[in-house]
Amino acid sequence: MRIAVLSGGRSSERDVSLRSGEAVARGLEEAGHEALRVKISRAGAWSWEGAPVELAPAAGLLDSDVAFPALHGPFGEDGSVQGVLEWLDLPYVGSDVLSSALCMDKLTLKRLFAQAGIAQVDFVAAGESGWRERCEAIGLPLWVKPSRLGSSVGISKVEAAGELDQAVELARRYDPRVIVEASASGREVECSLLGNEEVEASQPGEVVADGEWYDYETKYREGGMELVVPAPLPDEQLAVVRELAVTAFELGGCSGLARCDFFVEPDGAVLVNEINTMPGFTETSVYAKLWAATGLDYPTLCDRLVAFAVDRHQRSRSYEF
Repeated sequence: MRIAVLSGGRSSERDVSLRSGEAVARGLEEAGHEALRVKISRAGAWSWEGAPVELAPAAGLLDSDVAFPALHGPFGEDGSVQGVLEWLDLPYVGSDVLSSALCMDKLTLKRLFAQAGIAQVDFVAAGESGWRERCEAIGLPLWVKPSRLGSSVGISKVEAAGELDQAVELARRYDPRVIVEASASGREVECSLLGNEEVEASQPGEVVADGEWYDYETKYREGGMELVVPAPLPDEQLAVVRELAVTAFELGGCSGLARCDFFVEPDGAVLVNEINTMPGFTETSVYAKLWAATGLDYPTLCDRLVAFAVDRHQRSRSYEF
């Protein structure tokens, strides 16, 4: 098939997206597909195989069989591009408009998890009524994050009360919605997911960061972190992680792929942190490495995601709107 691989975009995660997009294109080509590289600039301009497109650029996607939006963050992973693809009636890899938007917004997703009784760290929205009192009750240290951003951009660790306002101000440079979370002391464990109605969970892996915490530089610098697969946990805890990952995927209404992140506390509690509907997608990214350790190579992974996209699109066309 002819696959349009979208990468770049307007968000602060653009550079990561470009790397993901090129890796996906190569993986699809190795799987026997034709990959059309579509890049979106920081200003929102589209180019096809390096040639700029000025008029109705998205319409060119109709020459493709499937779109693979390897886009991270706002204007790509948040449902906006998914809406364009729905309007074009084009099959695409990943979650739909609602699920992409829901999982992108940490505040909304965590409220959904809370309603479902999913164990997680305590949190509060900065600026809502009584939020400072809630922060005092949660206790230090705190983590302050933009609600709708990934790759650890705009995140601060607050270890003294006087640092809170500055941390919130930094996060608001990226998003007016800011979440403040309690700190977790456990292992950082991640699990990759694959499927539509029937969801497969990879072997969980532990992220061991070469630094105080798993920030942007640690994530993307060579040697910045080590991924241990399977995570060095008892079998029963590994089973809980995989089960909760599937539960989070289904609660979020996800499809195709996602990566679910956890904290496994010293007392054995497994806390869901977040779910990413389009995680970093290079061959050395956590998502693909977890599947490789589970027995699924990168080209086959890309190929299966295209098949899931086509399957979901065919089923959606049977509905009456």
